Amino acid sequence: MTETTWAVLRALLADRYDEIKGRLTRRLGSEELASESLHETWLRLHRQDDVGQIKSPANYLLRIATNIARDSLRGQHRRASRSDVNAVLEIADPSPGPEKVFQVRADLRETERAINELPPRTRTILMATRLEGLSHEEIAAKLGVSRRTVFYELKRGLEQLDAVLEKREAAKIALPDRSKRLKDSQR
Repeated sequence: MTETTWAVLRALLADRYDEIKGRLTRRLGSEELASESLHETWLRLHRQDDVGQIKSPANYLLRIATNIARDSLRGQHRRASRSDVNAVLEIADPSPGPEKVFQVRADLRETERAINELPPRTRTILMATRLEGLSHEEIAAKLGVSRRTVFYELKRGLEQLDAVLEKREAAKIALPDRSKRLKDSQR
């Protein structure tokens, strides 16, 4: 057996291209894939190192082209198809947008201001029940007042809080209407 060179393999591929392509097409089931694989094989045969001894150069070329085709198919299966990518891009983002985040933060600041406007004991009772999760009995013992006082202070605090927030919400709704009327009157 003699040494086979890359030049010999290129010459063999050029001379027997149709035969090798036919065998590869039958093996892969796609003439287009066979053709692409043989073109890639041709490019890979342009090397400078030694090939070594090859018993059957035609089968060697067929094996190279088959491996190239399999690698290509594996790569295609790993990559998402265009329709898959488009489907993912159409999925609505569940996270709130910047406008919603801004609105929620503004509402939170309004709520904090309204809580700070409550009388100190009422604010303490509200925070103890809502944030600390304390029972009416625990709050009464902590503040040295009756359970009934805690109940009424909490009720009054929630009513005041609701009233303040409702006024502010009504003002938010009324403002755009007023500004619209101003714009309309200026026309």
